Amino acid sequence: MFGFSVIHLILLGLLVLGLTSCEDPIDIDLQTGPTQLAVDGWITDQPGPQTIKLTKTTGYFDASQPPPALGATVIVADEDSVIHEFIDLKNNGNYVWTPKPGEVFAKIGKKYLLGIRYEGQEYISISQMNPVPAIDSLVFREGKPNPFGERTGFRAEFYATDLPNRTDYYWIRSYQNGKRLDGTQNIVVSYDGSFNGSANTDGLLFIRPIRTSINPDSLYNMNDSVKVEVFSITPDAFYFFLQLSTQINNGGLFASPPANVPTNVVNRNANGPKAVGFFGVSAASSKTVKVEQANIRAKED
Repeated sequence: MFGFSVIHLILLGLLVLGLTSCEDPIDIDLQTGPTQLAVDGWITDQPGPQTIKLTKTTGYFDASQPPPALGATVIVADEDSVIHEFIDLKNNGNYVWTPKPGEVFAKIGKKYLLGIRYEGQEYISISQMNPVPAIDSLVFREGKPNPFGERTGFRAEFYATDLPNRTDYYWIRSYQNGKRLDGTQNIVVSYDGSFNGSANTDGLLFIRPIRTSINPDSLYNMNDSVKVEVFSITPDAFYFFLQLSTQINNGGLFASPPANVPTNVVNRNANGPKAVGFFGVSAASSKTVKVEQANIRAKED
């Protein structure tokens, strides 16, 4: 009688033989969906120009850059009916509002309406600017990128305290020598200074995994310039980022089927083409320091 392992080897051999003997090509016709307007619009209370990027979606297997959506009319109006017009200055799909000297775009507590007219359709979206806490400090501790690493670097940690007596949502971004670190593969968002509200952290210091989420895989080097930004975001923006991160990092044997990430940009014509992307307004706090002796703290046990 065959042993268990021998039977499995025979079955495996038959399976391989069956796969290699079938050479008929399979041609799957994947239909390309309709092109949609893609909106990437984040407005802050920081000085300087503000940009709303408009592109058009492409096919799933199209590896080229999405084409810009040209010829659109883009405005943002606040609740006091002050209208800001965004102009595509370089004809590249980046619609820019340029402030006058001393002018700041948005104010905390106000709601803002985005209006886009494109290819005969009108799209709208509403967002509100919420407050954001200050970043108290940004320090470094020497360590290794992983327990088996030989080289050492410096692990950064920022300190900020959640605003008390309210539910707040934040988006954290970081930069090394002017280059942004957190990209689509590593979106860092926070609920009351924690992850998802599972613990009562209202009014407390941001938890440590959030405070140390700003590090590159190889850590920082001496004399690096490190910048951290904390943005206030709305609840729908928080869940947009969570679902976006899930879809981008979705993979492996047990990956879930791809799904559309919800958008807050709506076509006024319910029967017209849909849009994708998101529009948001954020207050921002930031801190930039260098990895130097004055900012290095003792290692923790």
